[in-house]
Amino acid sequence: MKRTPLIAVLATLVLAVLAVGASVAAGSSKSTSSPAATRVTVAASEFKFVLSKKIVPAGAVTFVVTNKGHTTHDFKIKGKKTPFLSPGKSATLKVVFPKGKFPYLCTIPGHAAAGMKGVLTVR
Repeated sequence: MKRTPLIAVLATLVLAVLAVGASVAAGSSKSTSSPAATRVTVAASEFKFVLSKKIVPAGAVTFVVTNKGHTTHDFKIKGKKTPFLSPGKSATLKVVFPKGKFPYLCTIPGHAAAGMKGVLTVR
């Protein structure tokens, strides 16, 4: 009679360990998959940038920058920048962000002062 409660306790313990193991395994498979990068389109022209999103979640962001103006422009954020873009040309820039505020600008002399600058908010 003393064995029955012991067997029941052991069986419950084994089931609990198996359940914890299964949920840990399920959680680890989710953490290895990376979320898709946020996509932000950037239209550059004289003398402004128009971003499709000015607030993005922390993580990878893909900027698709298109020069819709009549002079050469580029786009710089968090130490990364596109090449100089002739009118009508595009470039893609991938940047990983922590939470915070990140200034962006055109590095061609005089362009940022003329308005080609802003701040991206990462939450």
